Amino acid sequence: MRVVSSAIKALTPTCIALGNFDGVHRGHQQVIFPAVSQGRRSPVMIPANDINPLPDRPIPTVVTFDPHPREFFSGNTKRLLTPLPEKIQALEQLGVEQLVLLPFDRELASLTPEEFVVQVLIQQLQTQTVSIGMDFCFGRDRSGSATDLKAIAARYEVDVAIAPLYQENDQRISSSAIREALIHGELHHANTLLGRPFSLQGTVIKGQQLGRTIGFPTANLDIPSTKFLPKYGVYGVQVQRENLKEAQWGILNIGCRPTVDSAASNPTIEVYLFDFAQDIYGENLSLKLLHYLRPEQKFASIQALKEQIQRDCDQTQQLLQLTS
Repeated sequence: MRVVSSAIKALTPTCIALGNFDGVHRGHQQVIFPAVSQGRRSPVMIPANDINPLPDRPIPTVVTFDPHPREFFSGNTKRLLTPLPEKIQALEQLGVEQLVLLPFDRELASLTPEEFVVQVLIQQLQTQTVSIGMDFCFGRDRSGSATDLKAIAARYEVDVAIAPLYQENDQRISSSAIREALIHGELHHANTLLGRPFSLQGTVIKGQQLGRTIGFPTANLDIPSTKFLPKYGVYGVQVQRENLKEAQWGILNIGCRPTVDSAASNPTIEVYLFDFAQDIYGENLSLKLLHYLRPEQKFASIQALKEQIQRDCDQTQQLLQLTS
């Protein structure tokens, strides 16, 4: 997928889905699908003598903001369900062919709703259709609504599709609801809202190597500092190693390891792979969190910790057999 850092670098014309899309969850997908389907079925007439011809159809494009507007105005780093590499991967799987990261700065924030539509969407992105959620706000002081965008775009013969709020069991599917579920260890609910397992991606680095001293050598992951972390505890996970097709299985611990390091304040992310003893330092791993097993806890002894880890492994293997 093509990723560009401004609208003027984008391939045009486009069919766009416009929003922040942190999580690329099932609600977001309802906004993205129209751009993908419209881009695939809309031909563009190309002059025969055009030296630099346009693409033969509009490019299905997601347009989002970098940084997140709330981060820009507050000055606080926002923890993301899907940092950029994960967002790219999720969008690619949906059929998106181009991601435009609009630099959110004072200049962009000061545009009126009409200036944003004309300058960015019409002139720079040459969009033919726009898809947004019904709660989308844009322009100076968030003064433009979804219906405003539809009305402004109509003056330029650009169709705007407004996706309704997506709900399940009377609950709106949103990034906030997913975060809340993850904070409380409600992993199954979070995964249902996402439409896929919540994941972590990172590089294997050297840790304190305490796991191997108790018979459970773990791979310590270095993940992006902007990644949102779920409730501390132990999870049953599916692990995908870089450049390998077959997945592996294991247990993941997120937390400060109170039994072996009572002074720790920063969380570690460690995964123990079943029936595996290779050196994988420097490899990139992708972990799908499938089962929440238990919260982080401090044990009275190392032996008690070892016994609990074995129970965690046994429980995960049983759960995997039930779901396979």
